[in-house]
Amino acid sequence: MIRTNEFVVMPETDQDRELLYRLLDGAASLWNQLTFARRQQFFDGEDIWAADRFYDEYKGLLGSATAETMARVNDRAWRAFFSRRGRDSSAQPPGYWGNEEDGRDLRLFLRNRAYSLQWGQYSRIEFTVGREIKPEYGLTPNERPRVPIHGNPKWKGTQGELQIVYDDLTNGFRAYQSVTVDPKLERSSNGGEAAALDVGAVNLVACATTKGVQFLYDGTRPWEQFEATSNAIAQAQSKLPEGEHTSKRINRLYRRRSSRRDHCVDALLRDLVERVIDDGIQTIYVGDLTGVVRRTPWKSTNRKLTEFWANRRFTDRLGHLCDEHGIELVTVQEFDSSQECPDCGTVEGTTRDRDRLRCRCGYEGHADLTAARTLLSREIGKLPRPMARPVRFQWDNHRWRSTTDATA
Repeated sequence: MIRTNEFVVMPETDQDRELLYRLLDGAASLWNQLTFARRQQFFDGEDIWAADRFYDEYKGLLGSATAETMARVNDRAWRAFFSRRGRDSSAQPPGYWGNEEDGRDLRLFLRNRAYSLQWGQYSRIEFTVGREIKPEYGLTPNERPRVPIHGNPKWKGTQGELQIVYDDLTNGFRAYQSVTVDPKLERSSNGGEAAALDVGAVNLVACATTKGVQFLYDGTRPWEQFEATSNAIAQAQSKLPEGEHTSKRINRLYRRRSSRRDHCVDALLRDLVERVIDDGIQTIYVGDLTGVVRRTPWKSTNRKLTEFWANRRFTDRLGHLCDEHGIELVTVQEFDSSQECPDCGTVEGTTRDRDRLRCRCGYEGHADLTAARTLLSREIGKLPRPMARPVRFQWDNHRWRSTTDATA
């Protein structure tokens, strides 16, 4: 059973900070080069696995093990793409991590033997780097850099892959460690449990499971942050000289807006997948917004659907996590799911007022949670057992925290 520990990497010197930034930028550059080569092969109808892996070009910077690990991570992304493509012809191949001119999305993957963690009064991480750059940072050939870390690891077990990412919002580094916990803690499952997700604008995700559990992820704070950055972009654009359409500041704001949104959604998916794993979920049904995004009476909701929500990225990222944990992901049409009464099955007899769904038969409930339950009942052929009171989660810029129970 795989779990994730999250902590902060806190370089104390400018030299350590420069080293980390340089490694992450090099890893992103390797990813982009390999992705470009494989996309060219793919669109030309050639074998993508025949593309150059650029190992020799980056081993002096990243180290042999890490250069190979980055290539293997790219391998996984392409295998996941081919797997989804067999079920969904609209699936898109892996994309780029930014670019050199506008800035790369900085992240680095380390295999389990390429790093070590020490927790205690002076917590730290040691990791491998390429031999060619060690003299620049005063490291001997057999020495690893050591950088302080801060956090409280939740899971203990066999350490797996470690991902370090740069967050340009906080100008800091965060790490995500994969851990395989003791098999004795493995959940018992009858293999038949399922969950359904309704993806939306006001609430990013509403989840209902056949175990009777319901989750609601509130999108208010992420949208407020997205809109504040959008306003800053508009203000910067209004000050551009005539004939100019962008600037470095505007490009930086666009990257910040996307990075903040993606960080929030990635954290949501990690949290959600771990929770459904604990409930023994083997299948997740997710509604496909393609072709069903319709205009609403509320301007802000329309902007959330058209500007904020990246449905394809959400589904792709969820697919990666499901592949990693052995969960089947099924994309289904959610047309009218948020308008269908779960009691009498009518669509014409229901009315929706913001997040409330009412039916003339007397039913009233949370529209997004009702949609998730409707999707689930459509796929499993029966209504799930009586649902527990739903739990609401709110974003605090770092993780999703449970607040009060949501209104059913």
